[in-house]
Amino acid sequence: EAAGAVLGTAADRLFSLSGLFAVYKPKGPTSAGVLNLLKERLLAEAGVQTNEKKRNRVLKIGHGGTLDSAAAGVLVVGIGKGTKMLRTMLAGSKKYTAIGMLGKATDTLDATGKVTEEKPYDQVTKGDLENVLQKFTGHIMQVPPLYSALKKDGERLSTLMKRGEAVEAKPARPVRVYSLSLQQFQPPLFTLDVECGGGFYVRSLVSDIGKELSTCATMQELTRTKQGPFTLEEHALHEDKWTIDEIARSLKHCTALLPREPPHKKLKREHPGETAVICE
Repeated sequence: EAAGAVLGTAADRLFSLSGLFAVYKPKGPTSAGVLNLLKERLLAEAGVQTNEKKRNRVLKIGHGGTLDSAAAGVLVVGIGKGTKMLRTMLAGSKKYTAIGMLGKATDTLDATGKVTEEKPYDQVTKGDLENVLQKFTGHIMQVPPLYSALKKDGERLSTLMKRGEAVEAKPARPVRVYSLSLQQFQPPLFTLDVECGGGFYVRSLVSDIGKELSTCATMQELTRTKQGPFTLEEHALHEDKWTIDEIARSLKHCTALLPREPPHKKLKREHPGETAVICE
């Protein structure tokens, strides 16, 4: 009897959670995979069976912007009514640290792809690289990568590419770079800090920088260090903290960071290709 009562309260606490918090996504799994694991953990802790024929209550949970499988860092999660706030996270600013490699290009624009081109890079100096960065700051036009979560006829471009179908590049679109700086230069590797708006691809940036320097470049590593007000150091819960209590504590802390809800205006979506992913 008593055990049943405890489980009941855990389930009640879980289903009463509402708002935005952040988790740490490691390299390897997809963003959706991380979300599913989080959901499994919480339902298991609450003692809620997920394989029941009729599911009485649905745990609403979603994330506010995909991180590539090969990337790590902050993944903003909405739970309960918080799922409605995810769209604002997509359009908001994000910060990344990226390691690029000069002299090699790949089909995916990152280390997971096949090498498509190799070029000398010895001529590139630290000064050259710093000068080029100015061209990529502010309001710029960017062509999204072919391997991406953007869709064509309802299917992800990356899925079509993997099947070997011909995919045309999406047209260049306006994106915003708030700041861009060179942290380290040890040829062929260079480390960038980028703060950008919605719909921006760091892989495309690294590739474009390579072309601008008359060589080529591919992204080796990517970490999202901040999204909206959530930072990697302060707010991203690692897997050992994926418990109802820790998330409740985090939600309290994080709700204080968010701007007060403005009067409801229809949000103009900056990039129609992007959606907040909600799984129920």
